[in-house]
Amino acid sequence: MRRPMLRPMRFFITGATGFVGGHLVEHLTRAGHDVRGMARSEAGAAAVRAFGGTPVTADLDTISVAALDGVDVIVHAAAQLTGLDRAAYLRVNVDGTRRLLDLARAAGVRRFVLIGTEAALFAGHDLVDIDETHPYPARPRYLYAETKALAEQLVLAADGPDLTALSVRPRLVWGPRDTSVAPAIAEMAARGRFRWIDGGRQATSTTHVRNLARAVELAAERGQGGRAYFVADDERSTMRAFLTRLLAARGVTLPDRSAPGAVLRPLARAVEGLWRLLRRRSAPPLSSFAIDMLSRSVTVRTDRARAELGWAPVISVEEGLRELTSAAKGAI
Repeated sequence: MRRPMLRPMRFFITGATGFVGGHLVEHLTRAGHDVRGMARSEAGAAAVRAFGGTPVTADLDTISVAALDGVDVIVHAAAQLTGLDRAAYLRVNVDGTRRLLDLARAAGVRRFVLIGTEAALFAGHDLVDIDETHPYPARPRYLYAETKALAEQLVLAADGPDLTALSVRPRLVWGPRDTSVAPAIAEMAARGRFRWIDGGRQATSTTHVRNLARAVELAAERGQGGRAYFVADDERSTMRAFLTRLLAARGVTLPDRSAPGAVLRPLARAVEGLWRLLRRRSAPPLSSFAIDMLSRSVTVRTDRARAELGWAPVISVEEGLRELTSAAKGAI
């Protein structure tokens, strides 16, 4: 079925050289929009050009009002994802978002779309069939989740007559050029370090990156200010079933070995505590956020995005996996 065309707009995308940001540049340019992508290096600028966008060399600390001249929509995809440095998370995820909102107002940008996350609501327990009415946790437990929640609250509170501000929340983004989930698991498997947690029986929603990109395009045109929108693939799965198929598409067979979450969760917290005590700058071998996320069921409802944005997935899980398998075979 032919999808309706939206009016052409000029976008500015932060994090444009990353997995999600790169796909946003690619999707929006193919859809006929004018896209500028923030890049922090010459290599990053080359990547933005390869995706079809116009690079703007800057970061969240140095981006100027002039770079946003004529921009209709800012899509904020840049974020601090890993590590134990609280100051870094606050500087990028919170202060960077606040500064970008201020620049948007000064430049007369009309719409602001944050790439949010269901992790903003995660406090170490199952999240089953949640919708956008689910509250933020009273006591955040993870730096990434806490600072993404703070960033989202800044964005939603910034909505007003001169700036329509909203958030799109995907769950477990996957697809071509993934730089995090699949490569990390493949590396663990290659080193003999991969274990399922509690057998991998946790239920999960997932979001193919193309389904996310379409949701962002629609949110830029139709999204209601001050609101968040969950997006996810139609198909739900267990962590074991999905990751087995995702890694098989890369030619990786995951082992059957499993470990109890009741053991791994406190172990990860202890390892992080040791890393902090030793003031290590490298990422610890175990992340309490990752272990907790992988050992809990997380599923989301997408009713609001379907009703208000007119969004629906543009690619199924089966189709996405077939594409990854074909691409992997072509690379051999």
